[in-house]
Amino acid sequence: MNDLPDGIHDMGGMGGMGPVEPEPDEPVFHEPWEGRVYALRRLLVPWGLGGNWGSFRFAQERVPAVDYLRFSYYERWFTALVDVLRANGVVSETELTRGVADPEAPVPARRERPPRAPLGFGLLDFDVPARFRVGDTVRGRTVPPPGHSRLPRYTQGKCGRVVRDNGVYALQDTDRRGQQLGDFPQHVYTVRFTSRELWGARGAERDTVYVELWEDYLERA
Repeated sequence: MNDLPDGIHDMGGMGGMGPVEPEPDEPVFHEPWEGRVYALRRLLVPWGLGGNWGSFRFAQERVPAVDYLRFSYYERWFTALVDVLRANGVVSETELTRGVADPEAPVPARRERPPRAPLGFGLLDFDVPARFRVGDTVRGRTVPPPGHSRLPRYTQGKCGRVVRDNGVYALQDTDRRGQQLGDFPQHVYTVRFTSRELWGARGAERDTVYVELWEDYLERA
């Protein structure tokens, strides 16, 4: 299972993946079933919060590499949803095989969101001191967590410059079970990296990459 920090989901900077080919006038959904998968995900959010199902992003990251690379975007979503629903007893193996509700299966009870729920992933109106300022040179730390992280692998150990402070957000890292490590509200910065810093001679001399990084991912260079 891809529960390691260097899982296939962290594809940024990898070679041999072929060119990125944008689709002109790309529709929101290519097939009706994709819209249903999106709706199912939205519908299940309250269930996941009350049932403490863990990070959906992490569930996608656990898709085996061979499948992750051949699946489309919403196929990954669907695979992760099925795995989460199966693991939490919301659907049975019989229902998955037959594609219809099993009258013999117990009806799962929806649990309400706990009073001490996580802060979520939106901008927070918290007065938290900023450790870095615009113009500071910083380095991506090489301390990935055992589960999900928003720290791209290609930025670890690389130096960049802070160009923007985006405000305070709750850290989204998880453990190996997909459970959030804690809220840890902190500043998120936009950091500018040169292509040469990230990829050496393979990088284009005039190219740059801007990455939004939580404060815990950075150290002074």
